[in-house]
Amino acid sequence: MFTNDKTVAVKLNNITIGAGNPVTVQSMLNVPADDLEGNVKQAIELEKAGCDIIRVAVPDISAVRLIYALKNNVSIPIVADIHFDYKLALESISAGVDKIRINPGNIGDEDCVKAVADSCRQNNIPIRIGVNSGSLEKEILNKYGAPTPEAMVESGFYHISLLEKFDFNQIVLSLKSSDTFKMYKAYQLAAEKCKYPLHLGVTEAGTYDMGIARSFAGIGGLLLNNIGATIRVSLTDEPVKEVYAAKQLLKSLGLRKEGIRFVSCPTCGRTAVDLIGLAKAAEERFKNFDKDITVAVMGCVVNGPGEAREADLGIAGGKGCGIIFKKGNIIHKNVPEDKLIDVLEEELKKL
Repeated sequence: MFTNDKTVAVKLNNITIGAGNPVTVQSMLNVPADDLEGNVKQAIELEKAGCDIIRVAVPDISAVRLIYALKNNVSIPIVADIHFDYKLALESISAGVDKIRINPGNIGDEDCVKAVADSCRQNNIPIRIGVNSGSLEKEILNKYGAPTPEAMVESGFYHISLLEKFDFNQIVLSLKSSDTFKMYKAYQLAAEKCKYPLHLGVTEAGTYDMGIARSFAGIGGLLLNNIGATIRVSLTDEPVKEVYAAKQLLKSLGLRKEGIRFVSCPTCGRTAVDLIGLAKAAEERFKNFDKDITVAVMGCVVNGPGEAREADLGIAGGKGCGIIFKKGNIIHKNVPEDKLIDVLEEELKKL
């Protein structure tokens, strides 16, 4: 199940966004721009975690060296985040960046927009137009009186028109807001008439728990309605957590097959093992397994194998011990509680 069958294909390096391709996961480096070593280290961590696309802020000309460093150390596409100075976009393109994120309306006059569009076209580099509800054009904001979803969409299409004027059409559009409803509605409206892939995200979503809730509500709802080609779960936390959260969201919607899908029961009075601890331990130990399977962690042997019979493998707890089952059939009995994860791992390696 993939989304965006009707949007145009936008290619950056070895990844294609839109046109029915798998939804990709993005994150952004949050190390100070002058710390080359720290940025490279974080980028490598993101790549290992399964991030598909990495964005990096380029606040000034000295930060362009980040592009060179990142391109020499990771193989996934790098996006340069540019504001106001079109020359930073041109220098990032020369450095080998794979994508530019700008708002065409705030990088200078039409000659500046044309220069960036021409350079991107010549180098086969796409542009992501990043509309944010907190930074709409004054004219549009005055027209609507507030950063409404309609205002965000009008801003997005205005920026698209600036690029299309110079015969540029490798475009991705984002319409982000910290208000989940506004973000959701804006993307709904844009999807009705936008031929370009949509980058989904709730900006300034908050710390981990609140950020997850807001992002999953907005992004998940849109993906369920076949809207969105690439996503970022924005968190006030370590970027690698954004990647793991985004991957879990895609897995839960059936949009990503790589890695284990975990199911677990909410526990009840019959539970006689530390099920919460077992479930967390299983997710942590196997988070980087690339097998396309479902693993269940259930609280009791009474209902566990039956309720989770569709799972490829599973644990069901007893009193201080448990069983291991495969497609509902018990394959190990009376496994000590502290050995359940180890035995489960042995069976996983056999699949």
